[in-house]
Amino acid sequence: MDRLIEAIENTQNPSVVGLDPTEALVPPQVVASFADEVRDSVESPEELPAAQLAVAYFEFNRTIIDAVADIVPAVKPQIAMYEALGPAGVDVYTMTCEYAAQQGLYVLGDVKRGDIGSTAAAYAHHLSGVAGSENGEAFDPWHEDAVTVNPYLGTDGITPFVEAAAAADKDIFVLVRTSNPSSSELQMLDLADGKKVYEHVADLVEGWGAETVGSHGYSRVGAVVGATHPEEGRALRARMPHTFFLVPGYGAQGGTAQDVAGMFDEQGSGAIVNSSRGIIGAWKKTGKYSESMTADEALGLVADSARQAALDMRDNLRVAVYR
Repeated sequence: MDRLIEAIENTQNPSVVGLDPTEALVPPQVVASFADEVRDSVESPEELPAAQLAVAYFEFNRTIIDAVADIVPAVKPQIAMYEALGPAGVDVYTMTCEYAAQQGLYVLGDVKRGDIGSTAAAYAHHLSGVAGSENGEAFDPWHEDAVTVNPYLGTDGITPFVEAAAAADKDIFVLVRTSNPSSSELQMLDLADGKKVYEHVADLVEGWGAETVGSHGYSRVGAVVGATHPEEGRALRARMPHTFFLVPGYGAQGGTAQDVAGMFDEQGSGAIVNSSRGIIGAWKKTGKYSESMTADEALGLVADSARQAALDMRDNLRVAVYR
């Protein structure tokens, strides 16, 4: 986790931009602008819509990355948005991760994998890469610095990721107290020893990372703790002194800078806060968009709006956290 913490310190900005494109978030003229280019590259007409969206997603992502790369330390692409488009979408996911890494950003792959045994070990190649290159080093097709992991299969489902992260100098973030409303159906259940399910998972996470604590005092095994649960997040901060938090739920889901402040430690470290739609969809709230815009003009609006939203988030977090 040291590299992420140092990137946050360099930017004085504990925020991460979620790159979760959907057809509704990409200006339609951007999608339309790739019709001719993509038509010549697909083998059948049925492939055209997905391929066209995939190319548009990459151009959209690249525009946002360029707009915020000097402001934020990290990006978090959600792989589901890309897998929904099939192979073309997966290609764009890896291209997006690679492009972000080339711009010096920490790349957190939101893949939420969860399985056991050989399957978990296979998923962990998101971190360790693919062996067998000519120089003996693993080939990394994913270009991720960390991934999110689902813990509900227990230690068997986590150990392969911890081992891969340690070997590759990367990190994982384990779901603990998530921001979605129905999370309480499982995470708030009472256990026989008086703890809640999420508290037990928190204790496991702290233990899973115990052997990987870095120079900044945090392990390679982070926790996902939603901004929509500020009191529980504050308690988890005290309960998990060596666990770095990824905090979703800021902005569009209702979380504020004040809500997340208690999830940071006394030095203003220990957490990074995610905003997705609030930044990548900021252009839709400006009132400046017009259907008559060219694709380049629309992307210019996307860039300017994303940059301003990222700056606003940074400034709000600085006031709340670096107090």
